[in-house]
Amino acid sequence: MKKHLLKAEDIQSQPEEVRVHPLNPNAVRHFHSLGDAVGMKRLGVHLARIEPGRDTTETHFHYQEEEFLYILSGRGVARIGEEEVEVGPGDFMGFTAPSLPHNLKNPFNEDLVYLVGGERLPYDVVDYSDAKKRLYRGYPERQLIDWDHLQKS
Repeated sequence: MKKHLLKAEDIQSQPEEVRVHPLNPNAVRHFHSLGDAVGMKRLGVHLARIEPGRDTTETHFHYQEEEFLYILSGRGVARIGEEEVEVGPGDFMGFTAPSLPHNLKNPFNEDLVYLVGGERLPYDVVDYSDAKKRLYRGYPERQLIDWDHLQKS
């Protein structure tokens, strides 16, 4: 029988994974993969922690996959399109596909902890607007292209 319940002590006893975004060395996420731990395949759900001074990711948006963030503790600054807004415990962000470019950073003196989730479709296209790159992602293949090399149809 698959495990359907993760108790708080189970989550805390899992080793924390750490990932650095390949386009943003300041984007260092510490996380527990909650969805993976209970066998979820179509939806990724992670308990994430961002240290002070770090970003969550490179500014981006998905063409196919939707995602969300729910702040549990700490504060951050969310960039959604051209706007920046402070977020804190209880705040929710949901990004439809496609959406505005978005990112979250932690300029404060305490960890930012949030729940993040998103679809795991077989294929997605992601634009990294600040880096001017596009990611074509299939599983397991990925191709990152500079916007300068994209051809208009």
